[in-house]
Formats: sequence, C-alpha cells, structure tokens
Amino acid sequence: MVITLTEAALNRLRAMELKEEQSPRIDADVAGGCGLSVKFTLVFDEPRRNDTLIEYEEIQIRIDRFTKRYLDVETQIDYTADQGFLVGESFASSACAIQLD
Repeated sequence: MVITLTEAALNRLRAMELKEEQSPRIDADVAGGCGLSVKFTLVFDEPRRNDTLIEYEEIQIRIDRFTKRYLDVETQIDYTADQGFLVGESFASSACAIQLD
C-alpha cells in the first residue's frame, strides 16, 4: 500500500500544531446494506493499538484494519482551502447478493 500526499496536503499537515495524543488517520465511512458506499476522510485523534503506520516525508499517517480493506493500492491525499483534506477516491457499489431457493 502506498500513500502519497500532494504538496498542498504536505504543507498543511506540516503547518498544523497537533497535540501530542493526536495523529492523522485515514478513516472509512461505510454506508449501505444492499450496495455499498465508502467515503474516506482524514481525522485527527488518538493512535489505536492495531493501526498501520505509514510515514511520508516525516509525516506519520495511521490506518486502522477496517479502513485498510477499502483503500486502493495507491491512495493520494490532497488539500484545498475550500474542501479541506481529500482522501483517495470514494466509491459506491450497487451489487447485491440475492439467494434464491
């Protein structure tokens, strides 16, 4: 798995003053029952025991096991003043499993 940061995201993370117990972590918001949609966000909270730690130019980003399952092989993090941090590509699936007797 490869995480890349655009220059804008890298500069914003370097400029932020985070508390010692806070760390950037990619989080997946999964919704749906029959069909699935996943939206990724960058949150700042306490590290979790089983997080995967990825370092990019001295910036440490954490990913939990649940989120890691949905990320692409390469995920990019960008930053804009209007939208904040943009993580990877969100996706939706309309696939449903229907069992017939």
